[in-house]
Amino acid sequence: MHCGNISVTAILNDSTTARKLWDVLPIETKATTWGGEIYFTIPVNMDEENSKTTVSAGDIAYWPPGRAFCIFFGITPASIGDEIRPASPVNIIGRIEGDLKIFKNVITGMRVRITRCD
Repeated sequence: MHCGNISVTAILNDSTTARKLWDVLPIETKATTWGGEIYFTIPVNMDEENSKTTVSAGDIAYWPPGRAFCIFFGITPASIGDEIRPASPVNIIGRIEGDLKIFKNVITGMRVRITRCD
């Protein structure tokens, strides 16, 4: 994933949702931030699949109501205490490798590009 001069690698899991994301790559769009989350709409339409109401820093997920790809790197406005809580349940599709602090430099409107890395 590339956002401005930020570049990170993510490892996808073997879920149906992750496979559908893989099939539509590459994606180029604009980021939106929501506290410690970056998200953007993607051309995938999935229902909940083993969805979670809390996530861990570094998780990447699909948010069914918004058809959105989400990167969680910290507390969100929906969080309670130290937990990381999405707006509603998400399908975990993988994890970011590397230092999550770089995501603090992402601002709404930045161009995001997700490509395959075989």
